[in-house]
Amino acid sequence: MPDTVHVLNGPNLNLLGTREPEVYGRTTLADLEAACRASCERHGLDLVFRQTNHEGELVTLLQQARGSLGVVLNAAAYTHTSVALGDAIKAVGLHVVEVHLSNVFAREPFRHHSYISPVARGVICGLGIDGYRLAIDALAASRNS
Repeated sequence: MPDTVHVLNGPNLNLLGTREPEVYGRTTLADLEAACRASCERHGLDLVFRQTNHEGELVTLLQQARGSLGVVLNAAAYTHTSVALGDAIKAVGLHVVEVHLSNVFAREPFRHHSYISPVARGVICGLGIDGYRLAIDALAASRNS
């Protein structure tokens, strides 16, 4: 599993393409998965791609990623509310790159706080699906450092 990247997506990301397209764009979750798969293939990496609307399931998915190269995590609204996700990242000791499609700092003030950022290797926001590609590139580069 060391050559595997886990891309984990939180609540409402199953509605990509139709939910607030002015904020999140028209790319669907299936489109996002295909883009992540192509990025992983360029680096010779396997991909585990998951989406859940349930906080506890995201914690479980983080735990199941142990031993992998790392995780690209878009925890969505749980970013701003979930101490459990921050604790899970610390507990598993993985490289995690926090990703957001929109620029959370240009949005409502409650979105400016993250329980993920302090324990993440890096944060990418506001670049749409390109943020996922950049996160995968960063994890791939970590193999050599």
